[in-house]
Amino acid sequence: MINSADLAAIAPIVALAAGATVLMLQIALRRDLSLSRYTALFVLAIALGTCVWVDVGDGREVTPLLQADGLATLFAALFCVSTAVCLLWSRDYLPGLSDQGDEYYLLMLLATLGAVVLVYANHVASLLLGLELLSVALYALVAYPSRVPIAAEAATKYLVLSGGASATMLFGFALLYAATGSLEFSSMARGLQDSVLGPAVSATAAVLVLSGLAFKLSAAPFHLWTPDVYEGSPATVTAFLASVAKAAPFVVLLRLLLEAEFFELAGFLEVLSALAVLSMLVGNLLALMQQNIKRMLAYSSIAHMGYALIVLVVAADPLHRALAGEAAVFYFFAYVPATVAGFGVLALLNPGGEGVDTAEVDDLSGLFWREPLLATLMLVVLLSLAGIPLTAGFLGKFYLFAAAVAGGHWLLLGALVLGSAIGIYYYLRVIFQMSQKPAETDSAIASNFAGRLVVMSLIFVILLLGILPQALMEHIQSIF
Repeated sequence: MINSADLAAIAPIVALAAGATVLMLQIALRRDLSLSRYTALFVLAIALGTCVWVDVGDGREVTPLLQADGLATLFAALFCVSTAVCLLWSRDYLPGLSDQGDEYYLLMLLATLGAVVLVYANHVASLLLGLELLSVALYALVAYPSRVPIAAEAATKYLVLSGGASATMLFGFALLYAATGSLEFSSMARGLQDSVLGPAVSATAAVLVLSGLAFKLSAAPFHLWTPDVYEGSPATVTAFLASVAKAAPFVVLLRLLLEAEFFELAGFLEVLSALAVLSMLVGNLLALMQQNIKRMLAYSSIAHMGYALIVLVVAADPLHRALAGEAAVFYFFAYVPATVAGFGVLALLNPGGEGVDTAEVDDLSGLFWREPLLATLMLVVLLSLAGIPLTAGFLGKFYLFAAAVAGGHWLLLGALVLGSAIGIYYYLRVIFQMSQKPAETDSAIASNFAGRLVVMSLIFVILLLGILPQALMEHIQSIF
């Protein structure tokens, strides 16, 4: 039986679910894009407020399905802010996508709800519920430009391949249930020790589950959908897909691995290490070959997921588990704002478009001359993703470096250094192009005041986390 304390502990989930219902009713009664946008932003503000207001102490289990703790509320707050930024940038971008745009805001709220459920998940049932709620909303969002064939193609590819990944993951969970007799993360750990099916079946099941979640993270070799879907999606949807939709599965994977103790299974750690190295190298090498910025950032995100997987390998050792957890959280707090900002610039450069964004590297030529504010944001984003000092990305990679050194994972450390060195080239290539003198026919881009305010805020946040990160670090340390 859920009591008032339990409801308070999962207040962000309650706020988003209730808000989505209210928005659905509002759309049924009155179609108004501005009203729908303000309603969605208000719901996100309420959900963010509950993340700050809720005090979960050392953690509270709300039924066997949800675990309310500092990690869950911190990421829930990050997701609410990230979605709000995407919605603010959608004001001028959205009208050209579809004749009826109100459902866009509803789908974004539902996708955020799915992501928040994922970070609270403590059971296979809640994991699947959150993951499918997130994924189904994204299928529709990717295909939202109803008159653009490339968007329908991207959504179809994402739907079909995601269905296969979900089936693989479900089969893995079915085997785990047969082996352990439980679907609760912590109970799986106890069941794996006494499995009647033997260690080979348990290890196979764990790898199947890892494969399904690795698809959601677009880790190599499960990455083939990523560049096509990123390119075909509206820029604001791609911003959400590359940030919130990556961070949420990673958090639930981290919680699953730690609580179910998959690290004890033979060969699992080696598979995880191989995924990390392959993602870092494949992502960076293929990004070198791209002329389309969306595709370049897609391959870059594959590499960044490889970087993040380092902490899962380090977390296998209980002595370094706290450091690994801190590194993972800080890394995503550096990665998510930069990724949202990078795709947000593309949205602001294509106001009122038809969902086919002008996103070639050459299209940014002279951006520093035409739109210095947007160019500055893209500069800060690219420097942060490259891991240049005085940005949040530098400290995020330094955290990963420290975790890899502490665990003695020299192969992963070498791949991290090599991948980062390769990444600097293709990030600097875009910066060089933006600094070129524009042609006389180039004109400034009209963008709304709210969009520009968000741009300045993101520049401030990325630099602040790189220069004065102590407050966030201390808060993260208190969680672990």
